[in-house]
Amino acid sequence: MQTSETAMNAFSPAQRHLHLGVVTETYPPEINGVAMTVGRLVDEMTRRGHRIQLVRPRQGDSDAAADILDEAFDPPLTTTLVSGVTMPWYRELRLGLPAGQRLRQLWRRERPDVLYVATEGLLGWSAIREAARQNIPVISGFHTNFHSYSQHYQIGFLQRPIYDYLRRLHNRTACTLVPTEAQRKTLLADQFRNVEVLGRGVDSRLFSPARRNEDLRRAWGLGRRDQAVLYVGRLAAEKNLPLAVHAFRAMRERNPNLRLIIVGDGPFYQELYANERDVIFCGVQTGVQLAEHYASADIFLFPSETETFGNVTLEAMASGLAVVAFDYAAAHLHIEPGQEGLLVPLGEHDAFIATAAALTEQPERVEQLSIAARRKAQRLDWQGVADRFEWLLRTHSAGRS
Repeated sequence: MQTSETAMNAFSPAQRHLHLGVVTETYPPEINGVAMTVGRLVDEMTRRGHRIQLVRPRQGDSDAAADILDEAFDPPLTTTLVSGVTMPWYRELRLGLPAGQRLRQLWRRERPDVLYVATEGLLGWSAIREAARQNIPVISGFHTNFHSYSQHYQIGFLQRPIYDYLRRLHNRTACTLVPTEAQRKTLLADQFRNVEVLGRGVDSRLFSPARRNEDLRRAWGLGRRDQAVLYVGRLAAEKNLPLAVHAFRAMRERNPNLRLIIVGDGPFYQELYANERDVIFCGVQTGVQLAEHYASADIFLFPSETETFGNVTLEAMASGLAVVAFDYAAAHLHIEPGQEGLLVPLGEHDAFIATAAALTEQPERVEQLSIAARRKAQRLDWQGVADRFEWLLRTHSAGRS
């Protein structure tokens, strides 16, 4: 349940700064929703003067410089790198290995006030176990529906054991943070304890219709009145990309000048690229370039059915796109159906295709949806998210609940 403003104000801005430990298996410059969210929270906390002790797997050989730099001075953010292994189905990410001894030495030397464990792998489990030994309060984050992914990788029989593991891990922490109230209710019904909501924000200065780039649209083969349909995200089985392609085909039957633009990379890329030769693949984009790709499109298709939130939905809204998505997660929370976007009941693939196809024949409605989406997204900044995160950190570091 969201904390009241009165309760949050019980902590004065004049209180001492926190020493926060953050344990995560993914972090910028890695590109995914978890890395982006954790990176943004760390940025917001350091901006407020808190000291951050970050623990994450080494991302490559050149990553060794991070530990050396941290020994030279006392910055607001220090980084401890631990060992990891490559995920077999997504080689761009590494799973952290247990690091209990390393963490024991680190925290005995410099004990954090409170620990945030953002990911649930073996690194996170070892961090929670060692924190318990040292009586360090722990908050955990439920960022990804890993148990739902199993059906997409021929290991569906592991869905129940994975979910049981996640429940045991999170129930060892003081509270578990989820992005929506719907997710909170689901976990509570499944016997997760002490679940709290921590929403998400969007940088509406970076993601803005003002970033529209006509040169980029011409490179896509589009005239000023032609429509670009966009997908941004990981190219992987659990993202349900074939549905986006089917929707695009139906849309193109009604508007032959339509183009489908895909931004991202992942294990599904080679199959998509080989079979969808008329789709424009732009690879991974970041920063201003990513914002320009969003703003230069018109309609955003988000076919995924496995999200805990879906940060790209807010980025598309902030960029002034008409969103077509399933009615759950970020879309359910921030889109009033027919006002800021078009929502389809979860699992109804034919309806998703039909909704997208009909929209391509309604340019005036696309414009109306885009204006309303932008207006809504401008109210969803990271400041309020950071306020609540800080309140939760202070609450649990002080032993309050």
